[in-house]
Amino acid sequence: MFKKGEYVIYGNAGVCQIIDISTLNMHGAPKDKLYYILEPVNQNSSRVFSPIDNKKVIIRKLMSKQDVETLISDIPNIKELLVEDEKLREQTYKDCIKSCQCRKLLSLMKTIYQRKEERLNQGKKLSATDEKYFKLAQDNLQTELSISLEIPVNEMERYILDKINK
Repeated sequence: MFKKGEYVIYGNAGVCQIIDISTLNMHGAPKDKLYYILEPVNQNSSRVFSPIDNKKVIIRKLMSKQDVETLISDIPNIKELLVEDEKLREQTYKDCIKSCQCRKLLSLMKTIYQRKEERLNQGKKLSATDEKYFKLAQDNLQTELSISLEIPVNEMERYILDKINK
């Protein structure tokens, strides 16, 4: 069980802070069931209510500082996604986001970055779907790494690039 005040990764909401752990005083909510009351870091004034025994949505601790440093150093070795059927591209992207795994988010970002370069060379723009999932992956990843490393989010991209280029 997580603790009040702790930061966690919660499904598509990304990094959330646990504001409280309590029962809900709402119509239809069981009076004897405990819930995490979560506040997503990237969505101001939003709250998520999740039963503490929820098995449907991934909830996990943030990566440790050491794990983040290891991940960053391994970025050059992370492979792009293999999307064999264009009709399944968006579902593949959704699955990466839902996994809440940083390596999959990086793989997704590398895939979309490569697609962007290819499309620009063809005189085309990146699709709205690609832009949407790139931003979602980037926001979720950078927020987690930022909190774990205690570095402001707006400095994360530079920090990562500096580490990779050493």
